[in-house]
Amino acid sequence: MHDTTNLEVRGIPTTFVASEPFREAAEAQATALGFDASRVFVGHPIQDRTDEEMQALADGALEAILKSISA
Repeated sequence: MHDTTNLEVRGIPTTFVASEPFREAAEAQATALGFDASRVFVGHPIQDRTDEEMQALADGALEAILKSISA
């Protein structure tokens, strides 16, 4: 979240991607930083997924990521 905030403040469109269990933490961090960073959440868990599953997860999130960067 800090990196995303730093980049956005410098005028670089940014979106961070995290898995669903981190949604609440992201909200808390946004409040603490006073910056509502663009974010996209994907399914969890991440660590046990195959390369093919990760590719499918990324493909599924791509539209939301591109939309949030260009908003």
